[in-house]
Order: sequence, then structure tokens, then C-alpha cells
Amino acid sequence: MKSILIGVLIGAAVLLGISACATVPTEPLGEGELRLLKMRISEMTAVMRLGYPFKFNISFEADGHPEIIRAVCFCSGDGPYPYNVQDVTYGSEANFAVYLYACQSEAQVMKCSVDYVRNGKRTRSNFVSTAVSAH
Repeated sequence: MKSILIGVLIGAAVLLGISACATVPTEPLGEGELRLLKMRISEMTAVMRLGYPFKFNISFEADGHPEIIRAVCFCSGDGPYPYNVQDVTYGSEANFAVYLYACQSEAQVMKCSVDYVRNGKRTRSNFVSTAVSAH
């Protein structure tokens, strides 16, 4: 029974990874646009401990240096919740950090977007996600 559950979880993680890659638009950025590319936990493992915040690094590409207001994140469908964005860097390897807490379930999907200023208006980016587990 346990091996079946592990197989299902691994299959779900693989499908999630494939679908996350497929959802990133490939057309050129519009003026002032920001596009999220990928999300990953900064530690070497994808296992989170309940009750502790974990740093996630989110990479993006942008036309210029749009102001990022906040991250908006879900945990396995629970949310959205606003989070502060930290350590924003622009350039060829643009990224920022956000600290998220694990949900109450073992297997989960963390999904985030950002609100940013584009041409003087508040805009929401696309979503990126990653599979993690919590203990």
C-alpha cells in the first residue's frame, strides 16, 4: 500500500513539473511585463517541516525593472495568501525570495504569482508551482 502511494505521489510530481513548464508563455514580453519562470525550494531537499517557514526562490524575466508589490501564494488549493517578496534581483538571472509555511498535508503543491506595477497599473503575473512534502 505504501509503495502504491509513493508511486502515485511521484507520478503527480512529474505531471505537475511537466504542466508547470508547459504553462510558461513563450512569446516575447510586452512593455513593462513580468513573467515568472520557475519556483524551487532553496534547501537541498523538497521536504518541509510543519510550522517552519521555508525560503522559496522564484525566477522571472521582465521588461525593465517593474516594481513587485507582493507574492500571492496557494498551498494545495488553500489560499490565496499575500506574502512579502525579498531579495529581488533583476538582470539575466532575475529572481526573488518568498518564505512560505507548509500546509497540514504531507504531499502538497505550492503555487505563486506576483502583483506588480505595469505601466502605472497593478497587474498579476502568471503562476508557477512546485511539489513539496511536509513532515
